[in-house]
Amino acid sequence: MTSLFAYDFVVNAMIVGVLMGLLLAYLGVHVVARGIVFVDLALGQISMMGVALAAFLEMEPTAVSVAMTLAGAFLLSLIKVTDTRLKQEAIIGIVYALASALTVLLISKAAHGDSDISEVLFGSMFTVTTTQMVTIGAVFLVIGVLHLVFRRRFFALTDKFASDEVHDVSFFDAWNFLFYMSIGLAIVLAVRIGGVIPVFAYIVIPPVSAILLTRSRAVVVALALVLAVVGSVAGIWFSVAFDFPAGSSVVAMLGALFVAASAVRLLRLFRAR
Repeated sequence: MTSLFAYDFVVNAMIVGVLMGLLLAYLGVHVVARGIVFVDLALGQISMMGVALAAFLEMEPTAVSVAMTLAGAFLLSLIKVTDTRLKQEAIIGIVYALASALTVLLISKAAHGDSDISEVLFGSMFTVTTTQMVTIGAVFLVIGVLHLVFRRRFFALTDKFASDEVHDVSFFDAWNFLFYMSIGLAIVLAVRIGGVIPVFAYIVIPPVSAILLTRSRAVVVALALVLAVVGSVAGIWFSVAFDFPAGSSVVAMLGALFVAASAVRLLRLFRAR
């Protein structure tokens, strides 16, 4: 495996994979606790819709995609379901469906929409540039520091949404806004490199796997970060060693870790009985 580090493109892919894994897995702890796992798919789809719109208008895709994703994140931050018959996830699912439909409509009228959307769907971790690495590293560092410094406020708000106690949360809550803005910005940058499905896997699989293994929130966060890093490195190695696509390989390795965590959980339950 050490011979792989002789190739710059492999090292770059591992670095960017670890960066994405660390931040997205942490944000995923909040996402899973709130029960809004569709939010990353919805924001990823809005990002794709931005790329499709840029192709239709013949504009620069990154700027349009970022602007639309942040606007979508702002609107999602305003959603607070107080009707016990509904779940927030249902509303986010509707947003995802609408964004998907609009993306298809725009692609059908864009001259080069298919190629741009293909890049957003599957990513291109092995072609990441130094500029992209510096950009994503700097932005992710700012988001990470923000969540580290104000972690108590973010987790307190997450606990309210997790227990459906949102009646005292104002229509526009600054901390909820910051949470959605941070996850929206993280997703739109990560999707351009890793693709929608790998980003979804980073956000959901490590936190869920960690929850299967422990009840301590601090341990869940730490374990989710470790699993994300292991899945990233193992996925890139698997991709290079066996000539598979990078994004799909990372998802496969994260999936393998989830299966292992599930097996440990089942073994514990069996012994307890």
